[in-house]
This record gives sequence, C-alpha cells and structure tokens, in this order.
Amino acid sequence: MAGLPWEDRRAFEDVRRGRIASIEPSVIRDSTGRVVFDLTTYDFVDGQAPATVHPSLWRIAQLHRNHGLFEVTEGVYQVRGYDAANMTVVAGERGYVVIDPLTCVESSAAALDLVRRHLGNRPVTAVVHTHCHIDHFGGVKGVVDEADVRAGRVPVVAPVGFYEHAVSENVSAGVAMGRRSGFMFGGALPKGARGHVMNGSCAAVATGRKSLIRPTHEVTRTGEELVLDGVRFVFQYVPDTEAPAEMNFHLPERRALCMAELISHHMHNLYTLRGAPVRNAVAWSDAIDEALRLYGDASDVMFIGHGWPVWGQQQIAELLGMHRDLYRYLHDETLRLANHGYTPNEIAELIELPETLDAYWANRGTYGATSHDVKAVYQHYLGWFDGNPANLDPLPPAQAGRRYVELMGGIDTVVDHARTAHDAGEDRWAAELLGHALAADPDHRPARLLQADVFEQLGYQAEAAPWRNF
Repeated sequence: MAGLPWEDRRAFEDVRRGRIASIEPSVIRDSTGRVVFDLTTYDFVDGQAPATVHPSLWRIAQLHRNHGLFEVTEGVYQVRGYDAANMTVVAGERGYVVIDPLTCVESSAAALDLVRRHLGNRPVTAVVHTHCHIDHFGGVKGVVDEADVRAGRVPVVAPVGFYEHAVSENVSAGVAMGRRSGFMFGGALPKGARGHVMNGSCAAVATGRKSLIRPTHEVTRTGEELVLDGVRFVFQYVPDTEAPAEMNFHLPERRALCMAELISHHMHNLYTLRGAPVRNAVAWSDAIDEALRLYGDASDVMFIGHGWPVWGQQQIAELLGMHRDLYRYLHDETLRLANHGYTPNEIAELIELPETLDAYWANRGTYGATSHDVKAVYQHYLGWFDGNPANLDPLPPAQAGRRYVELMGGIDTVVDHARTAHDAGEDRWAAELLGHALAADPDHRPARLLQADVFEQLGYQAEAAPWRNF
C-alpha cells in the first residue's frame, strides 16, 4: 500500500462539490415506519483505517459516506448516498427527466422529494434507465405513476433488451442470485470495523419495495437522439459490457456525459460474485474508447451511476483512458497466459497490473478484483474446464472430503494442521483444509469455529468489499 498516492485528495474534493442539501438524519423509512436505508450506521467510518479493514477499502468507504442533493452542472443534479446507485435529475422545460431511479420505491420517492423541496415542485416528464440492473430501475414507481406511462404522458427510455434482461436476471436465477447477493453485499453482517464496511460500489442497498415498468422507447444504436422535455439526449448503445443491455448518453447543450456504469471509481466486476453472465472485457474497453472519441472533447463534466462526477476534459480523459486500459489489460494478459497453457487459478496468481494502472485510485479492486476478473475472461473464452482431465469429472465435495480426511488421518488431524496454518498466517491453505473437513462432517464444531476465524482474517485482509463480505 506504500506505493499508492495517498496524498492525492482530488476525490475528497470532488465528492463534496456542488452539494445543495441532504436528508437529515440520513434515514429512509417505508409507509409502515420500517427503515429501508440508514446511512448513520456507517458513522464509524472515520479517521485512519483500523487493522481489521484494508486501507484502500476504508478510503472509498469514507468517500461513499457523502450524501445529499448535488449540482453536477447547470440543469443537471444527482441524489447520492441513499441507495446503491445515484439518481440523476435533468431539469427540462416543464419538469424533471429522471435517470436511474434507484433500487426501491421508497428511496427513489425520498430522493425525488429532496429534489422538489430544493429545486421546485415540478412533475417528472420522462424516465431514462441506463441499464438492466435493479439498483438502476427498481424504484421507478416511486417517481412516476405507471398509468401516466401507459397513457403516453411520461416516456420511459431504455436500451433494447432492457426489459427482457431485467426480468430474466431477477426471476430465472433470482433465488440463487438473491442468496448469493446476501453474502456479497453483507446485509446481515453487523456494521462496524469488524463487520460490514461497505458494498464496494456504495455504502449499502436500500431494502424497500421493487418495481418495474416496461419501457415505451428502446434505444437501438449509437448516435440515436431524443428530445425529452426540451433537452437533447444523444445515446451511445453499449450492449454486453457492464450489463447485457446498457447505454450511455451525452447532453450536448450542457456539455455533460453520462457513462452509466461503464465507469466507476473502482475496478468493476467482469464476473460478479452474486452470479450473472460473465462480462465481455474487450467490448467494455472498446465502448469506453468510443465514448472518449465521440464525446471527450465535447464534455466538461462526466457523471456516473455510482459515486461522484469528474470535471474538466483532462480528468475525464484520464479516467476514461485508465478504465479502458484496465479492462483491456486484464483481457489481453489473461488470453496471453491461457495460450501459454496456464489455468485460471494460475493466471490469477501470475497477473499483476502495471504500476500506472495499479496506482490509479479508480482502478483499485475495492469492488471487482484482479483475481476473479481474470478468471472471468478465461471463462468467457474457454469455460469452466481448465484443460486438466483430472478436473473433468471430479468427485463432489462430500465424497472427496471424506477421502481426504481419511487419507490425512482423521478430521481432528486435519483441523490441527489447519490451526497450525492459521497460526502461521497461511489462511488460504487453512481454508482449503477446512473445506475438506467440513465437506466430510459439516457439523464438526471445532472445524466450524476455526473456519470462522480463518474467514474472518481473510475478510480483514480483503481489499474488495464483496470478498470481505463473503
């Protein structure tokens, strides 16, 4: 961590820029009084990083504690810090064009109320969904009545395929994905320096009522233009990048570029641990490069779906270029090593980012991680099989575990070896040993307790919030 630019405080200035007002206290409730979002539980994220939290993760957790209504540029505003994503509001001739109305109805309604209290009580005249992840559309019925959409009074704009992918991701694999999301986002963990610190791309996800409205207009190509409430939107269609259906847009008259979730202030997931189709790293990189070429010189501010905007053409070009090169490097190096015969696990150990990419704050693996991202590239091209026939038809964990435990002299001996490894700081090896032990006997209490200690230490060491939470 000594090589990181700790003296670079630009992000701490940018995250506060343009602040107008906030919800105080930063708590949102549903109609029954149940809390659906509470940022005050993260007040502990202050000062120097404790020994139980990776310093890079602590830094970005501090940044994501900033919340409220912010002016991005004239006529463009964001509500940040009240859900997983940001809700952007563009002031039009008659009302507000709302972009990405958060995860749930309650948080999006509270965000819109904050906007109206400070910018004027105007109607929502259009809704834009940048992509098909639920934290960017689930709150749509908190900002617009579906009857108004169906009557043609309020257009809902999204990339082609948005509705189908939104449904398939949250229904077809919804139960399994929901279970894994609980581990990835750590909702059941106690808040604190020994528990939940953040999600990686945000502090936390609101837990209210989800909604979905079928779009009235689908964007199908880059360069497509729409005028929404008097404001000209120019779209960049970028499918199969961060999401199967996704788009960016440019506001030419306001010299503002929205990069949806192709750009973040962290390394993103080419494979998300909650489970989702693996993302195409080279398509993602190429889409960022296209955005830089199309809109870089015509933009004075860039805003995104998570985190804070960046201002100035130089800083915009820097962030776009660094993310473009990050995903391209992960892609190219993974394939180079795969073509030399290395397996996914071996590649994950071999790849190190060049210093110029690694020391750039917005490339740090506080959400995605180099290890699981390079495995995603491998899976995208070559699937789950690593080419070793021993791994073609392995025994299931319980059968293999029983045999390993017997071979090593019984479960107590395995636990003793795991404890020795743990005491020596070799927690990855300890976790592997205990995996066999608990596959053989899931109820073995000493193994379970030791595994808890091992996982806790691995969590403390993790830079990626999803790794920590799991």
